[in-house]
Amino acid sequence: MKILVVDDHVLIREALRGLFRELRPEATVLEAPDAARTMQALAEQPDVALILLDLSLPDRDGLGLLAELRARYPAISVVVLSGFAERANVVRALDHGALGFIPKSAGREVMTSALNLVFSGGVYIPTEILGSGPPIPARPQPQSPAQSQPQPGDLGLTGRQTDVLALMMQGKSNKAICRRLDLAEPTVKNHVTAILKVLGVSNRTEAVLAASARGWQLSARAD
Repeated sequence: MKILVVDDHVLIREALRGLFRELRPEATVLEAPDAARTMQALAEQPDVALILLDLSLPDRDGLGLLAELRARYPAISVVVLSGFAERANVVRALDHGALGFIPKSAGREVMTSALNLVFSGGVYIPTEILGSGPPIPARPQPQSPAQSQPQPGDLGLTGRQTDVLALMMQGKSNKAICRRLDLAEPTVKNHVTAILKVLGVSNRTEAVLAASARGWQLSARAD
């Protein structure tokens, strides 16, 4: 597994390298201090699995780079690491295809939990963005029936709609979902519309926020 850390601060890159060494000792950690060297690194090693991206780069707007990365390398997961964790920044990052947003102010325990969640296929969103309550765990924690959150089926989502939502939470586009589930694009669009209606939201980003707030850990079923 290859991980690319994009940040213009040497100390942050070194700290993340040390953290990844603990979490994924088998991983190869690459570094880039700016957008230009990020694209160079990916041209040389396109098999990177995860990019941890700072939005404040010296040579380019981070959101613009994020959008290009998602367009050119859709198979690579991108997680934003930023010192600006206002709700508007989080939503913009998710709108541009990020699979998570980790504030630089997060403590080591929170950052570890967030990265483990991403490694397991989830989306990490700061607790303060989701509202009060504990951080989203890296893995579901056992709950009593009285404490359990309603699951997708409980709200009326079909199995296929749950598959579509799982892929939406991975940042997949409609076309990518079509390929993954072998569905026609109009069918996927209909599923997305149904998901938004059930969750009471108006767009894909809000759907991901709503699903993450419920602590859902979803995986698309194999065909």
